[in-house]
Amino acid sequence: MSEHDHGELDVIRHSAAHVMAEAVLQMFPEAKFAIGPAIEDGFYYDFDLPRPLSLDDLKDIERRMREIIKGKHPFVCEVVSREQALALFAGQPYKEELIHELPEGEPISIYRQNGFTDLCRGPHVASTAELNPDAIKLLSIAGAYWRGDEKRPMLQRIYGTAWRSREELAAYLKRQEEIEARDHRRLGRQLDLFSVHEEAGAGLIYWHPNGGRIRTLVEDFWRQEHYANGYDILYTPHIGKSWLWETSGHLGFYAENMYAPMAIDNIDYYIKPMNCPFHILIYKTQTRSYRDLPLRWAELGTVYRYERSGVLHGLLRVRGFTQDDAHIFCTPEQIETEILRTLRFSLHLWHAFGFDDIKAYLATRPLEKSVGEQARWDQATASLRKALEEERVPYEIDEGGGAFYGPKIDLKIRDALGREWQMTTIQFDFNEPELFDMTYAAEDGTPRRPYMVHRALLGSLERFFGVLIEHYGGAFPVWLQPLQAKVIPIADRHLPYAEQVELELRQAGLRAAVDRSSDRLNAKIRNAQLLKIPYMLVVGDREAEQHQVAVRLRTEENLGAMALDEFIARAKQVVADKRGL
Repeated sequence: MSEHDHGELDVIRHSAAHVMAEAVLQMFPEAKFAIGPAIEDGFYYDFDLPRPLSLDDLKDIERRMREIIKGKHPFVCEVVSREQALALFAGQPYKEELIHELPEGEPISIYRQNGFTDLCRGPHVASTAELNPDAIKLLSIAGAYWRGDEKRPMLQRIYGTAWRSREELAAYLKRQEEIEARDHRRLGRQLDLFSVHEEAGAGLIYWHPNGGRIRTLVEDFWRQEHYANGYDILYTPHIGKSWLWETSGHLGFYAENMYAPMAIDNIDYYIKPMNCPFHILIYKTQTRSYRDLPLRWAELGTVYRYERSGVLHGLLRVRGFTQDDAHIFCTPEQIETEILRTLRFSLHLWHAFGFDDIKAYLATRPLEKSVGEQARWDQATASLRKALEEERVPYEIDEGGGAFYGPKIDLKIRDALGREWQMTTIQFDFNEPELFDMTYAAEDGTPRRPYMVHRALLGSLERFFGVLIEHYGGAFPVWLQPLQAKVIPIADRHLPYAEQVELELRQAGLRAAVDRSSDRLNAKIRNAQLLKIPYMLVVGDREAEQHQVAVRLRTEENLGAMALDEFIARAKQVVADKRGL
C-alpha cells in the first residue's frame, strides 16, 4: 500500500472516529469523551461512560454510525479562542485538560459534523457522504488509562476499522481471522506451551514441558552455533550493587524501568535490567592486550525490566526475559571484520529458523546529545554500512536514530502474514568503555580504549518464541517440534508393536510417544492434528507383520505404508535440513 493510500485511509479513519463518538453520545448524552485518533489499520476513541459496554452495544453504535453517514453531514473546521474552547467543552474534563495544556496564543481548532463538536486538528473528509457505511466495522472494547497513566481514570476504548470499499474491509477481516488463529497466546494454551499467572506476578512467563522442550532445542542450537562462530559463553549474577548501575548510567537513564532495590547489609542491590556491566567486569579482571582481541562473549542472561501492566502482551512484552546477549571487544582495526561476521551470523540464524525476508535499518548519530569522537562514529557507521552492502541486505537510513552512545543496525524480519518484527540489534557503545575505564595494551604498549559492540541476534527468547509461534501457526518445523511422531495403534492388540516402534524411533533420536487412549482411530488422529504433531504413525496387523508404519502428516496428507527404517531415515533428514515435513 502506498504512502498516499495510508494518508487517505488515515483521514477516512479519523473521520469515522468522530462519527463513532457522535453515535456514542447519542446513546449516552452524559458520556465524557477523551481522544479518538486513527491508528494502523483502524481507529479508536476513549470514553468515560456510566456503564460497561457490551458487544451488543457495538452493533447499536454501528447502526447509529450508518444513519449519521447517510445524513451527508459536512465536517466544518473552526478556529476558536481558549475561552471559547473551554466554554464549548464545559463539563468535559478530558477535553478541558487538553485545552489547558495548549501553549498560550496557539490557534485552537474544532471540527463539527451534524450535532457533534470535537477538539481536533484534522484533517477530515469533506462530509460523511465520503465514508462508506459498508466498509466500517467496530471490532472490540478494551480498558485504557487516561494518558496511559495507571493512576488516572480507566476509560473504555472502542476499536474500529474503516476502508474505502466493502471488499477492502472483507480482506482485512479475513486477515484478522488468520492473525487470531495464529495468536501465540491462544496457541500457547492449545499446545500447552506456556502460561502467565497474574496472581504471582504480571509479565513473568512459565514455560510448560512442551514449551520448555522447544526452548531447550533453541538454546542448544544457539550455543552450538556460537561456539562454531568463535564465541565464549558466560554466566553472570542476577543482581548487583547500586554502584554498578550508577557507573553504567542505568540508574540515571533507566531507573523507571528497573525494579526497586533490595537492601542487603545496608547496601542497595538491583536485579539486573541488562547484562553488559557484568561482562565488562569480567573483561577488567585481567590486563588485556591487542593480542587477546577480539573477545566475543555471549550469554543467555535473564533480565528484568518494569513495564506498565497496560503494555504487557503474552510473550511479546514481558517483565522478565532471557536475552541472547553478546558483547564484542575489539581494536579499531578489527571492527569492520567483526561487524560483517556478526551480520552474517545473524542472517544464518534467521534462515535456520525459517525467516528469509529480512530488512535492515541503519541508525546514525543523534543530532543533539551523544558521546564519543566523531572519527569513531564515522568509522563505526561506515563499518555497519559496508557490512549491509556486502551482504546485499536491503536497508534504510534512520537518520539520527542511533543511541547517544553509538550507531546501530536493526534487523526486521517478515513473518508468514507479512508482518514486520524488530529483532536483531547490532549496537556500538562508545560510552561504557569510558565509564568503566576499559583499556587494552596496543602494539606500542600504550593503553587504548577497545571498541565495544552490543548484539542480540534473536532479541529475547520469550519474544522470539512468540514470533515463532505466530509465524508457523504452532506447526513448528520438525526439528523444533516437542513431539515429532505419535504412534497410533488401531486396537489394543497392536500396543506391543506400537511400543516397539516408539522405542526404535527414540533410539534413532526422534521424539515419539504412543497414543494409549481408548479413543477411536479417527479421534486419535484428530487429537494429534490439533496438537500439530508432524507425523502420525498408524499401526495395525499388516504393519506389525511387515515392520512398517502407515504415515499421515499433520497437513492431512496420507503417505501410506512404508518400512519403519525408511520412515526413520526420512524423518532424520527432515530434522537435519531444519525445514518441511
